[in-house]
Amino acid sequence: MNYRNESTASVGDLVIATYKTGEYIGRIVEPPSNIKAAVQVLAVVKHPSQGDLHNPQQGDVPFFHQRRALAFQEIALMPLSSIHAYHGNVPDYTLSLQQALERELNMLHQTEEWARRSIAELEELHREYFPQ
Repeated sequence: MNYRNESTASVGDLVIATYKTGEYIGRIVEPPSNIKAAVQVLAVVKHPSQGDLHNPQQGDVPFFHQRRALAFQEIALMPLSSIHAYHGNVPDYTLSLQQALERELNMLHQTEEWARRSIAELEELHREYFPQ
């Protein structure tokens, strides 16, 4: 259930929600407003992305942000549009954080490998297209 256009979100509900670039399982701890709900973090689904959000995937920016995951039981105001009902077991916070961090690292390593291979292939094509 998406809470975006519904007034059914209530205190005590288990939810999955996006906060900035991370995704979390949590519990609503205060009556929601029309646009946000206070969610207490219980587990991490996706670790926040690193870098400058206004210049994604660019390393040469004036300030490259290090983003930490929200802490266990930390309360954050999350947009109702990003909150969905969660049904299931809530994983252990520490284990979920470790798994989310490892997934993010693996994804970046795969992207890095793909980028190296793509650069090599494009450089080969460049030599073929424009021989000296």
